[in-house]
Amino acid sequence: MISLFLSYMILGITLSLPAGTMTIEMSKQGLKNGFFHGWFVGIGGMTVDLIMILIIYFGFSEFLMLPTVETIMWLIGFLFLMYIGIESIKEAKQPLDVASSNDGKKSLIKSYGRGVMMAVTPSNIVFWIGVFGTALTTAINNVSGYQFLLVASGILFGILIHDVILMGIISYTRKFVNHTFTKWTSIIAGFLLIAFGLYFGYLFIGEVRHLI
Repeated sequence: MISLFLSYMILGITLSLPAGTMTIEMSKQGLKNGFFHGWFVGIGGMTVDLIMILIIYFGFSEFLMLPTVETIMWLIGFLFLMYIGIESIKEAKQPLDVASSNDGKKSLIKSYGRGVMMAVTPSNIVFWIGVFGTALTTAINNVSGYQFLLVASGILFGILIHDVILMGIISYTRKFVNHTFTKWTSIIAGFLLIAFGLYFGYLFIGEVRHLI
């Protein structure tokens, strides 16, 4: 049982390593506002990860792959990433305040919401269904109900380990940076997120043309 948990924990860590929109936003929030703000972005993403595990477990993943649903998801991804990217550029003017980086319950909730928005983008969902979905489907066919809980918890724990280590590094690093560095980090992150958003918008237009 331990080996089953550890193997899927390693899978969770490994598949969390590639940089994407979630990593960009976590790093930006962690560098500018501290450990917990960046981590809460990751917690928001993990909430959607848990929902995706349940969707795959109960066999509803095919619904998300329907052309109409995919088209809607591309539009949602475009709108979310454009909004967060523009907000990131606006926030670049705000000063870095290490002493008060972790205060404000409302700000943590906002970071959590950003993580949720990042995680419901089409690229993340397609990645989940294509990669994690394959692993989970295989697990479902080879283990009993309670063993599947080990599989799912192993994946989530692996993602959690990745997020905590990443935020630990970012949180430590931010002590040695100044406002100019964090300003340009926010600006660059904002433009990267906008670029992802425009790409999703392009795919949305392509899907609409295909459906018509």
